[in-house]
Amino acid sequence: MPNIVLFSGSSHHDLSQKVADRLGLELGKVITKKFSNQETCVEIGESVRGEDVYIIQSGCGEINDNLMELLIMINACKIASSSRVTAVIPCFPYARQDKKDKSRAPISAKLVANMLSVAGADHIITMDLHASQIQGFFDIAVDNLYAEPAVLQWIKEHIPEWKNCIIVSPDAGGAKRVTSIADRLNVDFALIHKERKKANEVDRMVLVGDVKDRVAILVDDMADTCGTICHAADKLIDAGAVKVYAILTHGIFSGPAISRINSAPFEAVVVTNTIPQEEKMKACPKIQVIDISMILAEAIRRTHNGESVSYLFSHVPL
Repeated sequence: MPNIVLFSGSSHHDLSQKVADRLGLELGKVITKKFSNQETCVEIGESVRGEDVYIIQSGCGEINDNLMELLIMINACKIASSSRVTAVIPCFPYARQDKKDKSRAPISAKLVANMLSVAGADHIITMDLHASQIQGFFDIAVDNLYAEPAVLQWIKEHIPEWKNCIIVSPDAGGAKRVTSIADRLNVDFALIHKERKKANEVDRMVLVGDVKDRVAILVDDMADTCGTICHAADKLIDAGAVKVYAILTHGIFSGPAISRINSAPFEAVVVTNTIPQEEKMKACPKIQVIDISMILAEAIRRTHNGESVSYLFSHVPL
């Protein structure tokens, strides 16, 4: 592939390397460091003049530092005369702050979108946005890829009794995601209605649907402190589910998440590698990872060659 340069930010080097290997490319030379006053410094170590540049940086770990690093890398490439800069952001930062749900609340996802555009990004590739209308916050092209094809493949390969399963959404907001997966598998779905007192704390849960004597698969786009999915798992077991799995695109797992998962009745908690999971997997044997590097790599290849990306919405590249 001529005229393409792939750079990795410091948030998820392992994923960037897998994408590069898949495309048969070397990662571009870039040095990211911090001055003693914690300012981020980026040195691009090779020419990008007239090149199609892709920068892979996930919104995880030290989120603010990583976001700033991405903005500086985009700007560095832009003013070094690259022809196009694409930011590949597997887990979009601040995606949950996407609406003004109470007075004086910021819409931080829109702010991040503006920052990326002003830095000089020409195109964004991301995965399973918390709310797909975030695409409308940008005036540049955004490709929102889905982990769903990889999730369906994992269910069919790893859950022997998948034909008798029921797909469950831990909240009403995920109903669309769950119905889509249930339709593709031709199985039933259920919803859990939760009432929150305040953010990250769930008050009461009501299950809508019949899970008795079935394998329940909880599906959500992200899990942070895991209070919701662990509550939901208990609720499903109480309602007569035989086994409970959880499948999440972005496993953030902050705060008490790991101890909650360890004590919850899950067979497995399956996440994609949009966020590094090596340390979490050591602390929790229930966590399993689906590799989505081939989806990102194929999206980069198709974008670079000017091909359609919509094939990836329903297929896993071989």
